[in-house]
Amino acid sequence: MIKKISFLVLVLTILNACISNRNLKNELKDIYYWDQIYREYFDDSTSAKRKSEIKNELFKKGVDTAKINWKLVVEKDSANIIKVEKIIAEYGYPGKSMVGKPENKAVWLVIQHSKKIGKYLPLIKEAGKKKEIPFRQVATMEDRYLMDQGKEQIYGSQGYGSFWSEEGKDYRTEYIWPIKDPENVNKKRKEAGFTNTIEEYGKEIYGKDFVYKVYTLDDVKNNKIEIKEGKHPNH
Repeated sequence: MIKKISFLVLVLTILNACISNRNLKNELKDIYYWDQIYREYFDDSTSAKRKSEIKNELFKKGVDTAKINWKLVVEKDSANIIKVEKIIAEYGYPGKSMVGKPENKAVWLVIQHSKKIGKYLPLIKEAGKKKEIPFRQVATMEDRYLMDQGKEQIYGSQGYGSFWSEEGKDYRTEYIWPIKDPENVNKKRKEAGFTNTIEEYGKEIYGKDFVYKVYTLDDVKNNKIEIKEGKHPNH
């Protein structure tokens, strides 16, 4: 009789865990969606057809599509980080073994888009070490953190730029943030799981005519970044 009760308790425990993980997976799926959908809409590479599809999706979800602006991204990011911090407090990092893919990337995305990278970077590194998320995501977050601290990045995943007008003309800077060991960056990128070189990556984010140049922190500090006339080609 005791064995039967113990077995029943075990079965119920497993069932509860499965239900909990399924609920968590659904919550993360929703978080993932709202983190990405507006960013996809505002992405310069998103086609007019896809933007129309996104508007229809959002309309069905009760969004006033006549008032879509970047403020909605900020609002969703603020709501998502609150949800994510509660999830982390209860589950730790909800990785691949707990919720599967692509939901294992949801928490990473929200943190990457927040001001709390420094707080959670150790957690992200541990998740990467355990293969709960791809290591390239760890590398990308570490690069973002280093750049935000005014330090050299490692893997070259962070671009930087500015846009302004002066005397009726448009100007811009666009460059890959300084890298600690630029001579070996492509080797490090490959080891981290990136599938393109730093030169190819630069063209992906800034257009086919972009030419990668090595800049130092001193170059940034002393405004020695090349200035180009005109708006970004994709704007």
